[in-house]
Amino acid sequence: MFRRLLTPRPCRSAATGLLALTAFYGGAALASSSSSSDGHSHPSNVAVSISAPLWQFLSSTSELFLRDFTLPSLFSSPPGGFSIKHRILSLPPFSSLLVAFLIGRSLVLNAGFFTRYSSTSPLPDSNSYREPLGKNRNDAPCCPGCLGRNSIAEAAAAAGPAVVNISVVQGLYGPMFGKSIGSGTIIDPDGTILTCAHCVADFHSMRRVSKGKVGVTLQDGREFEGIVVNADFLSDIAVVKIQSKTPLPAAKLGSSSKLRPGDWVIALGCPLSLQNTITSGIVSCVDRKSSDLGLGGVRREYLQTDCAINEGNSGGPLVNLDGEVVGVNIMKVAAADGLSFAVPIDSVIKIVEQFRKNGRVVRPWLGLKMLDLNEMKIAQFKEKDASFPDVVKGVLVPVVTPGSPADRAGFRPGDVVVEFDGKPVGGIKEIVDTMEDQVGKPLKVLVKRANNKSVALTVVPEEADIDSIEL
Repeated sequence: MFRRLLTPRPCRSAATGLLALTAFYGGAALASSSSSSDGHSHPSNVAVSISAPLWQFLSSTSELFLRDFTLPSLFSSPPGGFSIKHRILSLPPFSSLLVAFLIGRSLVLNAGFFTRYSSTSPLPDSNSYREPLGKNRNDAPCCPGCLGRNSIAEAAAAAGPAVVNISVVQGLYGPMFGKSIGSGTIIDPDGTILTCAHCVADFHSMRRVSKGKVGVTLQDGREFEGIVVNADFLSDIAVVKIQSKTPLPAAKLGSSSKLRPGDWVIALGCPLSLQNTITSGIVSCVDRKSSDLGLGGVRREYLQTDCAINEGNSGGPLVNLDGEVVGVNIMKVAAADGLSFAVPIDSVIKIVEQFRKNGRVVRPWLGLKMLDLNEMKIAQFKEKDASFPDVVKGVLVPVVTPGSPADRAGFRPGDVVVEFDGKPVGGIKEIVDTMEDQVGKPLKVLVKRANNKSVALTVVPEEADIDSIEL
């Protein structure tokens, strides 16, 4: 009933809103008087009598209405104050239409109220209703996953103390010296720091760690001298270690697999040596391929964001709204704004685990160029070639590198990988995750070929050269 009364016309909404509320709560009336002592008719005040339920509804569900109806310049209470049963407002004549408009507007703003409360349901207490509104507006998000007023500040405060500035002083030519700058994140109270490999690389060779001193400055101003424990230049991830007599603040690691395009993230670091700098943005893409960026070598994936990243941000953390590290910022597109990239923290964790296990990152190599398949791509391939295998998902192999482990195993261009090491395959990432660091271990593979011919193969991965183009 009430939704039919709500129209896009303000005047009509105001009038019908007042009538609807009056009918619903049975307690609003307007009365005016124009008599005067001099016998002439003069416009005078309009008295509005509002029942207690109606007044409670208006005051508890619309702060705007409450504010407007407490303006002393427009309304005054009758002598003796308000009665228990009714609220009587004395209005100047020009305000009578304003009352109708405001009541109608209150009805429009609170139309959803009628779906929550029936005429027999008790109305909420005005104070208990308004307090959560104020709290949500000022302190916390209105619902899980929403961005509150302090969400970014609280996330930055949680991770900020663990963010450090990293500088490496090293010789260039003779007596000349250079200084590289970057950022890092303490991930263990013992002084283990994540950063970028290029921040600690030698000036003469970007594939070799610098022999210079690694200066580490904490957010609180404390300075340490660190050493490079490990560095992987393909992923651009390095680990630096500092010694402290007391436990150091450490950031909490999250999960990059939970990120979605559009999620809010925060970049922390020391751009241009400006410590404690925070920028924010959203996740633009969760699986930007290295080939999309024109980067050769083994396939990698990055988080793409529109956070402001500058020289010195490299190695700093990308943080979610829970204050957890979800990536390591490594680069931006110089000729564009809002195109920044980070290594997903899930990949970083695997790299650090290999540092501890092998002292380096071991990458298996098959010698395949691969393409993820989905329903649309499969339909398109079948339109072009009716003999394309009937599959729902899998990985297409367009190219097999001659002399590679895959070539020796019997792979052919056009094969569709549906199982790898006994597990169903939905994408390239699943193959990479299954191989991990298994070099020299025979792996069973099931492929489908034209006319749905199934072929079982056995491939033995070799360790990849970092300049290898594909898996």
